[in-house]
Amino acid sequence: MNIAIIGTGYVGLVTGTCFAEVGHSVICVDCDEAKVKLLQGGGIPIFEPGLEEMVKKNVAEGRLNFTASTAEGVEKSDVIFIAVPTPPLEDGAVDLSYIERVARDIANAMTSYKVVVDKSTVPVKTGEKVAETIKRYCKADCEFDVISNPEFLREGFAVEDLMNPDRIVVGTTSEKPKAAMREIYEPFNAPIIFTDINSAELIKHAANSFLAMKISYINAVAAICEATGANVEEVATGIGMDERIGRRFLNASLGFGGSCFPKDLSAFIRISDDLGYDFGLLKKVQEINAEQMDRFLKKITDTLWILKDKTIGVLGLAFKQNTDDVRMSPAIEVCQRLLKEGATLRVHDPKAMEKAKELLPAEGVTYVDDMDSVAEGCDALVVATEWPEFKELNLAKTRDAMTAPLLFDGRNLFDPAEMEQLGFTYKSIGR
Repeated sequence: MNIAIIGTGYVGLVTGTCFAEVGHSVICVDCDEAKVKLLQGGGIPIFEPGLEEMVKKNVAEGRLNFTASTAEGVEKSDVIFIAVPTPPLEDGAVDLSYIERVARDIANAMTSYKVVVDKSTVPVKTGEKVAETIKRYCKADCEFDVISNPEFLREGFAVEDLMNPDRIVVGTTSEKPKAAMREIYEPFNAPIIFTDINSAELIKHAANSFLAMKISYINAVAAICEATGANVEEVATGIGMDERIGRRFLNASLGFGGSCFPKDLSAFIRISDDLGYDFGLLKKVQEINAEQMDRFLKKITDTLWILKDKTIGVLGLAFKQNTDDVRMSPAIEVCQRLLKEGATLRVHDPKAMEKAKELLPAEGVTYVDDMDSVAEGCDALVVATEWPEFKELNLAKTRDAMTAPLLFDGRNLFDPAEMEQLGFTYKSIGR
């Protein structure tokens, strides 16, 4: 199948590369010419485990190509995936201007039948607007179908998720595009669920909102555990073994962040409001998530009393492990709020330090390449991202390098009994 992917962010680049990996001919389009040149040379602008090697392989074998021309992508493809950003607006709605611009560009370039696929996460009824836009601006007398194919990729595990999906959702009002979508996804050996377009668009927002709700739920339970002396990890294991509930997304933490959950939750609330339904449950999920950060920072201020002129080490800047993405990262928020209180920071992240420099002020932040050196001269150490490497931290060296052995674990990476035995004042979440 000849496929175009418009947008080479986390979703578009992973999707296009994995399609090429299973034998499809893929051309990825991006308006950023510098990014296109980087990709043409086999480099990638993001970190995603396994992706760089796969890009280089498929570029070398001729199945994966890159261009800055939407017209070229449309001309050379039968199926066009739209995978451009849909950032949040201040009121919680979604900025669909990138989607609309791409729809017009596709319309202007079309000369024959195309299947146009919304891959970006969009509000319900966006597919209808994309179809209207293409019909309005298309100058050629040709047919097309617009369908929805939401992505369910986890950053840090995106290649694994796309190569081994648990389901493929395709929303369409026409029978004609189904054959093409079956051909594209046949190598992935996953069940394909065909729905109407509106249902497919709702599935993505409903899924992410439900997962965000699980995270906020266990964080609320963690507050109860702290008040009673219970252990949230034991509680989570006990309820997670119920097959109706499941253990995943029941890890107490600083709260959810990143470019998906906060945006999709806000968008779903706004969509519901616009449809006349007050989704109070999801509004409470947002509130609990914000309160979780407040509770964690209160532990630090209650212990250190005054943060001004204190030096605090922070392990982790990405919003989660296995990615360099710092968008809406809880770790970045921790840093920003500590800086606001007058603290100076020593920070480390295995992949995200360069991107973090775009969000953190130059003054007051020292970037440390070796995680075992972060704690030198620090009054406290904060674990803010759940990188597995951090579990290998040289705890004895860390303890001896600090002015006082205080460790605030926002990801529950360490064992409280072991930390106490090593001489740390150790504060985690819900334990």
